Amino acid sequence: MNSLLIQLIGSAVAVAAMVGLAAWARIPRPTEPLDVPTARHLLDIDYPGYPIDAVWIAADGLGAIARSGGHALVLAQLGDSWVTRDMAWTAAVNAPIRGGRVRLRTPDPAAPKLSLAVSGVTPWPPQAPEGLVAARDAA
Repeated sequence: MNSLLIQLIGSAVAVAAMVGLAAWARIPRPTEPLDVPTARHLLDIDYPGYPIDAVWIAADGLGAIARSGGHALVLAQLGDSWVTRDMAWTAAVNAPIRGGRVRLRTPDPAAPKLSLAVSGVTPWPPQAPEGLVAARDAA
């Protein structure tokens, strides 16, 4: 009977240690907010044949949208890494803004909705003086 109790306690300690390790492993590393060169670099890795016309960085630095002709290349943080998706530029420009976030619905079922922060300093759609990024009617 005594050995059964020791075995039960040992198993409980082992399970608690595994649960603790799994919880600790899910804590993401802190990442630096995106800047334009980093966003361009990350997008160039996943979309090497797409020349990037302009980049818009999210207000919180946790995502970006780049214009490449008629395409919008979206970069968003997922855990402690980055994911990229592409969509039509017109769909990105006309994406709804709710709760201070632009809600992007991509055709990819693995990431049906991406949400990037906007603010008065970084509005969406961006208002670039050269009209490269912002123009809804040019899209």
